[in-house]
Amino acid sequence: MDITVSEEQLRIVLDKLDAVMLEVLRLRAMLLPEEEPTEEEKKEIEEARKEIAEGPCISLEDLSKELG
Repeated sequence: MDITVSEEQLRIVLDKLDAVMLEVLRLRAMLLPEEEPTEEEKKEIEEARKEIAEGPCISLEDLSKELG
C-alpha cells in the first residue's frame, strides 16, 4: 500500500505535530510536581529505565490481546 503526499501536505502535518508536541510539553510542565524525587524514587526510575532498555516489556497491542 503506497501513500503519496505532497510536500505542502507533509509540511502541514509536521507543523501540526510541532504544535501538539508543544502542548504536551506545556501540560507536562503544569502537571508534574516541581519537587525533586526522593532517593527511592530515583532508584525506581532508574530500574524502570533499565527494564525498558533491556526489553522485558510487553507492547500495548500484545497486552490488549492477552487481556482480551
